[in-house]
Amino acid sequence: MSIDKTTYMISDKGSLGRNAMIVGALFLVISAAGWFMDSPQFFSSYLVAYIFWLTFALGGLFFTLVNHLFGSQWNIVMRRFTEATMYSFPLLAVLFIPILFGMHDLYHWTHEDVVANDAILTAKAGYLNVTFFTIRAAVYFTIWFFISRTLYNLSLKQDKNPDDKIILRMKQISAPGMILYALTSTFAAFDWLMSLEPHWFSTIYGLYVFAGSFLAVLCFVILFGLNLRKKGYLTDIFTVEHYHDLAKLVFSFIVFWGYMSFSQYFLIWYANIPEETIWYLVRWENGWYVISLIIIFGHFVFPFLGLLLRAAKRSFAWLKFLAIWILVMHYIDMFWLIKPALSHGNGPHFNWMDFTTLIGIGGLFIWNFWNNFTSNPILPIGERRLEASSKFKV
Repeated sequence: MSIDKTTYMISDKGSLGRNAMIVGALFLVISAAGWFMDSPQFFSSYLVAYIFWLTFALGGLFFTLVNHLFGSQWNIVMRRFTEATMYSFPLLAVLFIPILFGMHDLYHWTHEDVVANDAILTAKAGYLNVTFFTIRAAVYFTIWFFISRTLYNLSLKQDKNPDDKIILRMKQISAPGMILYALTSTFAAFDWLMSLEPHWFSTIYGLYVFAGSFLAVLCFVILFGLNLRKKGYLTDIFTVEHYHDLAKLVFSFIVFWGYMSFSQYFLIWYANIPEETIWYLVRWENGWYVISLIIIFGHFVFPFLGLLLRAAKRSFAWLKFLAIWILVMHYIDMFWLIKPALSHGNGPHFNWMDFTTLIGIGGLFIWNFWNNFTSNPILPIGERRLEASSKFKV
């Protein structure tokens, strides 16, 4: 891989994208075999893997929106990372199709006989039905794609035509875009995850999923930035100061994620209503308490302590380790949200399709990201604040 220091275009993309696509396609084909062997297992594994990778795109869209909205300067050097991440929605929309085919295995409110004999599901049938579910999913992807495409195209236009009006335009789009993002991402979490157990609900659920999404994209940016740094690229532009600020954001959202998680648990525990506490009871009995404790200590306690010191936030080796660690915990968190609802009282177990679907979808996601990232300058070269961003100091 080589880069032009004038245009910041990568002339030789290397084999990362191609290899990721091949591996992703191969593992999805292997996963498809599991579809015929055990379709309920396939769809539950696929949903976990799909939501895991979707959170990267949603986190990237939020990061881009919030930084345009507030005119942030420090993050400009990493803008193309989050832009390429959020530009994955067309691919993710296609990869959502198997979930539509698997609705009967995933969501028991799709069974007419079950709904007919359940007063709660009957009352919710106007919202929880296959047609409206599909329409809402199409609306979510349309909105996400429109916002991300518009902002990405304006950013690329700025490369050729440096104009402060473009900065203003991106901010104007980001204001309503943030509202639409909040609504669509929240309702998508309700539809695709919370409705797995339609008798239970939580108003904090969307924020919980959002917190994990933002953590995911922060760790993703850290890992890819360090990968480029290892190859000698952007070392004087994407500096330790930027990684320090990224680490501070990771630390902040570790706390925010923990706060959302505890707030949801505390309110349900305090109210002690059986219809609500059952959600946590299912995730504690039959061995699920092990996963619950792993999440508490692995997703919150360890990274919280690991990022307390200033030196920890400026150590590339430590940040790389923690980013990988948090992403593993994020996957376990998604597993914990989804699998108990589909386990039918069984304890936690990992199936080979959990692995193949994760690698399959991930391979295509990385290929799409790398293709977008390397098809344009990897820095917003038309941004007048780029030099100031590269000289950012904590």
